[in-house]
Amino acid sequence: MNVLLVGNGAREHAIAWKLSQSPMVGLLFVAPGNAGTYSVARNVPIGADDIPALLDFACDNAIDLTVVGPEAPLAEGIVDAFTSAGLLAFGPTKDAARIESSKAFAKSLMADCAVPTAMSDTFTDFEGARAHLDTCPIPIVVKADGLAAGKGVTVAQTREQAYTAIRESMLERQFGAAGDTVVIEECLEGQEVSVFAFVDGAYVSPMVAACDYKRVGDGDTGPNTGGMGSFSPPLPQHWNAAIESQVRSAIMEPVTQGLVNMGCPYRGLLYLGMMLTTDGPRVVEFNCRLGDPETQVILPRLETDLAQVLLATARGELEGMKIEWDSRACVGVVAASGGYPASYTTGYAISGIDAVDQDAIVFHAGTSLADDATVTAGGRVLTVAALGDTLEQARATAYDNIKRITFKDGFYRNDIAAL
Repeated sequence: MNVLLVGNGAREHAIAWKLSQSPMVGLLFVAPGNAGTYSVARNVPIGADDIPALLDFACDNAIDLTVVGPEAPLAEGIVDAFTSAGLLAFGPTKDAARIESSKAFAKSLMADCAVPTAMSDTFTDFEGARAHLDTCPIPIVVKADGLAAGKGVTVAQTREQAYTAIRESMLERQFGAAGDTVVIEECLEGQEVSVFAFVDGAYVSPMVAACDYKRVGDGDTGPNTGGMGSFSPPLPQHWNAAIESQVRSAIMEPVTQGLVNMGCPYRGLLYLGMMLTTDGPRVVEFNCRLGDPETQVILPRLETDLAQVLLATARGELEGMKIEWDSRACVGVVAASGGYPASYTTGYAISGIDAVDQDAIVFHAGTSLADDATVTAGGRVLTVAALGDTLEQARATAYDNIKRITFKDGFYRNDIAAL
């Protein structure tokens, strides 16, 4: 079948890399793609948010399945548009994608479904939010309601940081309309785990989990980023059959059934960010797509044909499919541009990609081709991932290989999967 993959990050490179291994896939297009997807697919110069152009391309090129990587086009209704045109697309509808595109919606849904999550309040006016903060224990979490590219969450360690967060979101509008509403919630303590399941309505597939590192600096210091690295699976005490069963019965199945009851059944990949607290799993957030950087350590472990899984999910035929995962560990380390997540310069030549070992995988994120050279084109530039019989072995391989890749002002954390 002909497949169109929408997006241009390391998540999309990882998806394209996996899809390219499937005998089910004929032509594979990525829009707009990056320097990495260029090697496994045909890049198409159409932005991920240009839904009319993507739809025209799919119609003109006999696309059998469109796979949507990023959250923004899902939130804008790309799956609705493709479905209305009689085309098959992997991902939730606009209404179902609200589980990520509106934190207030997600909180309301969880309340209706009695799903365990952090206590919270939602505000649309600055003075009300500020007055509420005066009554809150510190630390406290402030979240912009809408999509903010992973930068709309502040874990405030002081009341002044919390005031600054609501001012920047609601008055200075640093996140645009996404920050006009804020959710203020208790700060949960424990181990954070990312959990992923394919969902085709009411059916939730067996789950896979990973742990990621959101802060920019070693020792979890500095501002939040889109993610500086990850590993899968989590340690046994943080992810096992008993925890998976509890997460399924208390969180994933009630939420998916809640969406069915609302008339917007979820089809796609459902991503649960949860905290393992002393009172059990608590929801931190839901996302309506695969994670980044988690995808880069999950898909190397997937033994089932990804194209087969995506097609069955989109068709609502997932139940009964056996999805198998490699038991080995996978570690991914992100190399970023100097200055990220604040301002940074792009266009620097990247060297050393060809020097990595065969047992390491380089997933491109913010890269592009310029005069046949690969150059930086974003904040997070690439991820180096590696499998290993143990977490320590996978970590050693990932770090040994990322050291071989250099570009001006590039940096990475040194403590990914250092447990």
